[in-house]
Amino acid sequence: MFLLDTNIISELIKKQPNPYLLERMEDVPDASLHTASVCAMELRFGALRVTNSDALWNKIQKRILSRIQILHFGYQEAMKAAELLAALYASGRPIGIEDTMIASTAISNGLIVVTANTEHFSRIPALPSENWLLPEPA
Repeated sequence: MFLLDTNIISELIKKQPNPYLLERMEDVPDASLHTASVCAMELRFGALRVTNSDALWNKIQKRILSRIQILHFGYQEAMKAAELLAALYASGRPIGIEDTMIASTAISNGLIVVTANTEHFSRIPALPSENWLLPEPA
């Protein structure tokens, strides 16, 4: 079971998405794919910043968001995010609040984060992450 980060969903709507990502997506059933409501917020924000915002947002919704489960950021996720933020700041290696919220959503739901930003997410020991933009290890 996987949580797709914003950068992975953005890659999927490109004219020529990463071939390694497409290959991995073919091997995983839609029922195993999730994203966080925070990712939906980031995607909507990004779409609103371009001239063809309605068309882009419709494309994101139709191609991706309609096919996967969007997990909400609730009380449990908020409490986990606070713990993660405190630990990251204490270690002197904080990451952005949005990434912390995404990580807490994945941890709270027992999911692996699929992201191109493994540098940030790897700072959270309890969080497995994978980068599907790279070839699978042999």
